[in-house]
Amino acid sequence: MSEIAKLEALEILDSRGNPTLAVTATLSNGVKATAKVPSGASTGKREAVELRDGDKARYGGKGVLNARDHVNGEIQKAVHGFDANNQKALDKKLCELDGTPNKARLGANAILGVSLAVARAAAADHDLPLYASLGGEKANLIPAPWFNVLNGGSHADSNVDFQEFMISPVGAPSYSEGLRAAAETFHALKSVLHKKGYNTGVGDEGGFAPQLKSNEEPIELILEAIQKAGYKPGKDIVLVLDPATSEFFDDGMYLFEKSDKSRMSPVQMVDFWKDLLGRYPEIWAIEDGVAEDDHAGWQLLTKTLGGRIQLIGDDNFVTNPTIFRQGIKDGIANAILIKLNQIGTLTETLECIQIARENGYGAVISHRSGETDDTSIADLAVAAGMGQIKTGSTSRGERIAKYNRFLEIEHELGTKARYAGASVYDRWHKAVKA
Repeated sequence: MSEIAKLEALEILDSRGNPTLAVTATLSNGVKATAKVPSGASTGKREAVELRDGDKARYGGKGVLNARDHVNGEIQKAVHGFDANNQKALDKKLCELDGTPNKARLGANAILGVSLAVARAAAADHDLPLYASLGGEKANLIPAPWFNVLNGGSHADSNVDFQEFMISPVGAPSYSEGLRAAAETFHALKSVLHKKGYNTGVGDEGGFAPQLKSNEEPIELILEAIQKAGYKPGKDIVLVLDPATSEFFDDGMYLFEKSDKSRMSPVQMVDFWKDLLGRYPEIWAIEDGVAEDDHAGWQLLTKTLGGRIQLIGDDNFVTNPTIFRQGIKDGIANAILIKLNQIGTLTETLECIQIARENGYGAVISHRSGETDDTSIADLAVAAGMGQIKTGSTSRGERIAKYNRFLEIEHELGTKARYAGASVYDRWHKAVKA
């Protein structure tokens, strides 16, 4: 049995230049591994708490020295000598040690850092890649990636209300060919933007963030870029939207403050999506199509469009098994976004994925806007076998690290590697044909 011998946390920077944690777990036999914790910008109200110091003299109050000290002190003392191969028991111990329903005392960033670092160390101890350690011999499905090619909302200083406009190369025969198609489309989009006189600077997740004329213009630009790159929209490459509607939902209304200053009721918001899908059948999935607090809106959206398109819940589910189960009972969404740091432990994350599988919901592994070069979510996506991931554009090193990790996994698996593009396309193809 390999036991936890030492935990060591370090305050590092994420991709937005804000502090986060790197946690290294050393086992009794000397094997060690490090995990780095991501951070979100647009966050759900019920997410596990990311502990920040609040000291305005350091990083504007965003320092994580207290979370660091929790790892190096109280948490290390509590789990010293713990079996590193019993992830479920470890994560339960961490939750009990914190003692709050949202990990507010020790910090979800501290707890997740430990949970992931130990999982990585246990994998290394068995001389296994993380995806094989978590998923076993059957872990060979490489997900269809969602590439964020145009940014708006809280991810960019533009006049676009919607946060993410993504492409997914579901028609590719392999992951590596899908990555190529996406990269070529990304470069074609840069050319399209440049030709129209638009800025080609990028946002937090590597997508372009120009000032545009409307919330719909990004769709037109992306469709043009797909064709320019030599691919067929809606078949080779589909579109995915994350408008992050919770960010502009106020007092029961959706306020389009960044664009045309218009207002929509929940019913009008659902009608907007229905109309948009009618005009752009290449849209294959919508994440957070209505706000986390708009319960009735979610039910209406699901009833109206749930049979046509993938509707992903993020802010309303926050990777929380209890909240997710209730949402399923209430008839909300037909897929869930999975973010490790929304819940704070690997075990609870895997539980959410299993709930999705058992209830016929889709599951999409996701990064955060504040990322590191840690590639754990790539391995998690393969281990979980749900076939979809979003982790930014084909630019910025912290995003490319994940995509390159999939290339490594594809190479390691050789002929055993399967690409999920066709299977997820077949499941949600009604969105394309509608």
